[in-house]
Amino acid sequence: MSSDLSAFYSEHGYCVVPQLFAPDEVARYREHYMTLRAKGTYPGDFDGVDVTSTDPLKRYPRMIHMHRWDEDSLNWMLDPRINHWLTTFLGVEPFAVQTMLYFKPPGARGQALHQDQFYLRAKPGTCMAAWLALDDCDEANGCMQVVPGSHTWDILCAVEADTSKSFTDVTVPLPEGTEAVPVIMKAGDVLFFNGSLVHGSSPNSTQDRFRRALIGHYIQGDARQVGEFYHPALRMDGSPLVLEDSPDATRCGVWVDVNGQPEIELVTASARPRKRHE
Repeated sequence: MSSDLSAFYSEHGYCVVPQLFAPDEVARYREHYMTLRAKGTYPGDFDGVDVTSTDPLKRYPRMIHMHRWDEDSLNWMLDPRINHWLTTFLGVEPFAVQTMLYFKPPGARGQALHQDQFYLRAKPGTCMAAWLALDDCDEANGCMQVVPGSHTWDILCAVEADTSKSFTDVTVPLPEGTEAVPVIMKAGDVLFFNGSLVHGSSPNSTQDRFRRALIGHYIQGDARQVGEFYHPALRMDGSPLVLEDSPDATRCGVWVDVNGQPEIELVTASARPRKRHE
């Protein structure tokens, strides 16, 4: 199984490890985060909580960096099962830099296509995500969508997104003939994906289904820089380490036509995201 998943990851830039977490664990995490969300606001709730809003994402805003104040989140982030697969795919044990919880209630907008490395700027190497489905995920409730093979692309410059469908206001363009594909998952599955992989999600069009997900962001264990927002980094035994801030002026790319084929041409970045990374 391990060799097959590793081969799939190498080719496509992502891989789903099925049922990495048991149903009772998933149920406990769902209850835990729903309880935390109901109690109020926390560090990282940039927009706060508005239970009277008609916007589902204001009633259930995402949580960020929970591992800094919640022991359950820290323990999940450093879980040996997560570490095993990250090390398998990266070839080196990672450093942990971020946790997130997405509630994505019925009627919530999705997130436009993007690349995590655009935000984390891990150097050398890249970042990587572990995305635990806390609910069954399909196209109706806004499952993850990925562009297979895009992990080999350079980092793309951001352009304006459709905020009627995305809660973020930037996205990345795709060359003609390229499209994102849905990643259908069961609760307990974990999606691992490369920091350059283009990914996002569509709105939750259901009336009664959440699409909750617990996410960890990591960087290669030989990285020496990461964006300031992601400090302090942790080793997978929980001990902190000091990394340098990654400069924000890194170049990004735009699609150009070279002999009839799309290629990414690096330019000085001018389009910057106006909101913090998910």
